[in-house]
Amino acid sequence: MHKNEPQVDLRSDTVTQPTAAMRQAMLAAPLGDDVFGDDPTVNALQTRIASLLGFEAALFVPTGTQSNLCALLAHCQRGDEYLVGQQAHCYRWEGGGGAVFGSIQPQPLAHQPDGTLAIADLEAAVKPDDAHFARTGLLALENTVGGKLLPFDYVQSATAWAQGKGLSRHLDGARLFNAAVAQAALTGATVQAEAQRIAQCFDSVSVCFSKGLGAPVGSALCGSAEFIRRAHRVRKMAGGGMRQAGMLAAAALYALDHHVERLADDHALAQRLAVGLAGVPGLQVEAPHTNIVFVDLVGDARDRSADLLAHLAAHSVRATGLYRLRFVTHLNVDAAGVDHAVAAIRRFFNV
Repeated sequence: MHKNEPQVDLRSDTVTQPTAAMRQAMLAAPLGDDVFGDDPTVNALQTRIASLLGFEAALFVPTGTQSNLCALLAHCQRGDEYLVGQQAHCYRWEGGGGAVFGSIQPQPLAHQPDGTLAIADLEAAVKPDDAHFARTGLLALENTVGGKLLPFDYVQSATAWAQGKGLSRHLDGARLFNAAVAQAALTGATVQAEAQRIAQCFDSVSVCFSKGLGAPVGSALCGSAEFIRRAHRVRKMAGGGMRQAGMLAAAALYALDHHVERLADDHALAQRLAVGLAGVPGLQVEAPHTNIVFVDLVGDARDRSADLLAHLAAHSVRATGLYRLRFVTHLNVDAAGVDHAVAAIRRFFNV
């Protein structure tokens, strides 16, 4: 690494550090025992996020992976299947938990270029009521998916279709508030209104606090009181019952109060990064909807991918990928950091 260069970690928005004010809120949080249900800060968070998204109840869990697992097992029985995208986190990136722990079969489908799952493909994937097939019981969507905002008219159509088929509907909304910020920019409504509009198309929603919202740990699963009762049992079996968890819940509450609107800053920085890399020979830059920028290495640049990542690391820029690089902007990245990353990449390609 070169001295005096800024450290720019663009691997993910999960790398954020709690702010000083968030740490103070954590230290000041009143605590109880959440397994007994008497941690006041956890209870306040669960009430807050459920109300914010328009649900009866919510459950605080350590991770988004566990939140999705609780949702899958609360919605489905052994021998059921769920319809899901090939690139969806709850299918591809969560260790096959639904299948391993719940005997729930995923039916993955190809994404369209805008991140949607074609309703015709969903229709064709629903199994007949026949003993040869798993029972189709759930549609699982993700928003944002790969940083893309799902078009709201599609969300409405797909979830209405699922309801008409008698399927439950789950949203992996790990970055729901990024989606809401992007959607609010299109509609002129408030971010909170758009978050609830998206959420209310579903029977359950998982929301992550430890990505763009900047909390150190935690997600929430929202749904009906009966659904959350079932999910709570799964959380216990999965080892997600924590004791004085209010310190973590306090960080999430602080994030809801202070870090939602500022997600627009992350989106603007992603645009700045994409614009800065536009026109570099050997790079195809996908225009970002929110805070994730994908860059494909093409032609001769593919042969230099490992060297590019090493060059970036040497200049204190961290990213993920190989032939398809992913850069994620977040609370701990500023304009100077983005400009430094752009300059390092352009220097590598001598432009």
